[in-house]
Amino acid sequence: MTDMIAPAIVARVATELSLNPQQVQRTLALFAEGATRPFVARYRKEMTGGLDEVQLRDVRERAEYLNELEDRRAAVLKSIAEQGKLTPELRRALESAATKQELEDLYLPFKLKRRTKGELAREAGLEPLADRLMQDPTAIMEAYVGCTQELGYS
Repeated sequence: MTDMIAPAIVARVATELSLNPQQVQRTLALFAEGATRPFVARYRKEMTGGLDEVQLRDVRERAEYLNELEDRRAAVLKSIAEQGKLTPELRRALESAATKQELEDLYLPFKLKRRTKGELAREAGLEPLADRLMQDPTAIMEAYVGCTQELGYS
């Protein structure tokens, strides 16, 4: 389980919270094994170097945030690369983004827009039909009656 904890994240959490990297590594390993914060605070003080519940919470929350940031960074880099718009400068900016908000701000111009049902209908060539129906709502009834008569339904 401890292999899943990125050394860079351990080092960053330790630096930000002024802790020993081994304390952070061991604490995150305990959490990864399913230990709860009260359990770790009471019964695993020797492994965490005596961290209290508040420090344990801070370690866990910061590590989770940084993991989410790294996952999102990878997704953003992949998306922009697939669009063929990833420049070396943009890559450096994305890799140096320190927060999720900064990352999203950099990604915003490259974010793929969702297509609405209206846009899909226009692409399918249905805009003239929609315009006609907006001008004359009875046209749909006339078209329906015309179709049923042609097919022999009266």
